[in-house]
Amino acid sequence: MIRMLAAGTLAFGLAIFTTPYLIGLLRRRQIGQFIQEEVTGHHHKQGTPTMGGLVIVGAVLAAYLLAHVRVWSPIGGFTLQLIPLRGGGLLAMLALVGMGLIGFLDDFVKFTRRRSLGLRKGAKFAGQLVVAAGFAWAAGEMGVKTELSFARPLGIDLGVLFVVWVLLMLTGAANGVNLADGIDGLAAGSATLVFGAYTIITFWQFRNRSFYTALDPLELATASAAMTGGLLGFLWWNAAPAKIFMGDVGSHSIGGLMAALALLSNTHLLLLLIGGIYVAETVSVILQVASFRLLRRRIFRMAPIHHHFELLGWPETTVVVRFWILAGIGVALGLGLFYADFLSGFVPEGVQ
Repeated sequence: MIRMLAAGTLAFGLAIFTTPYLIGLLRRRQIGQFIQEEVTGHHHKQGTPTMGGLVIVGAVLAAYLLAHVRVWSPIGGFTLQLIPLRGGGLLAMLALVGMGLIGFLDDFVKFTRRRSLGLRKGAKFAGQLVVAAGFAWAAGEMGVKTELSFARPLGIDLGVLFVVWVLLMLTGAANGVNLADGIDGLAAGSATLVFGAYTIITFWQFRNRSFYTALDPLELATASAAMTGGLLGFLWWNAAPAKIFMGDVGSHSIGGLMAALALLSNTHLLLLLIGGIYVAETVSVILQVASFRLLRRRIFRMAPIHHHFELLGWPETTVVVRFWILAGIGVALGLGLFYADFLSGFVPEGVQ
């Protein structure tokens, strides 16, 4: 518990106090957001500093590592002790940094070429495939279950297709967060709720280790708590009107860690409910594209769906808060089903 609290507190402090320095640096180097012409009502945001996800990645990584430095113990008092890093946490950091690096390269291309489009699809997919393959291989070496799971493994072994499943989860989560990162505070605020839920889930798995097969759940809880704190610190500056955007480096790293937590805690399909707001954003784009290509008409005024409500006349802050509420409902339902699964399968000691 202390390690989790330390990670969350450290990440929050690092993010909230270092973001202003990054904002100043980005402004001096004129590294700002490029707004697509069709996104009406957002042109005043042109030039707002982007790549703020660098703060998130740095704060989470630093807080996770510093949380493994023990400076006091109830028995020995003040002391300096390094707590060993374990496989689950290292894999989570691999997903965070690996996907974040792809997002950073995407942002860097946008900046150097002065356009809203970054890496080519082939280059981005190749990078994501490398991260997914490395993650899947390392997970297999560490004994991670390759079965499809909801709140626990379902007994359907994916075998070699586990690599494909990892790729789908990593890219799906990253793209979902990226689509939600279209108005101030939406992606960061909703992601805070998701990681808060995963902090609870993985800590619960740690306290009931005989019931679950998650890989190093306390390490996962520490990583999740660090991301929760880091996002809150970043949200202080990203809330409307945003002083900085997270960019692809932020959305990709957030999505990467989100998918990693689901994979390592054996809650693959549960993520679809806990992160339901990102599913809705992604589905709205798929429906919009499919409808236009097949029927030559649009379902929404604009996709992703949050822009549809903006064009209906909702103020930006209204859209954000209401989407936060919807994200919270998805998180609450997910936690409820996770606990219901525990109650349905838990057998008290001494009961046969």
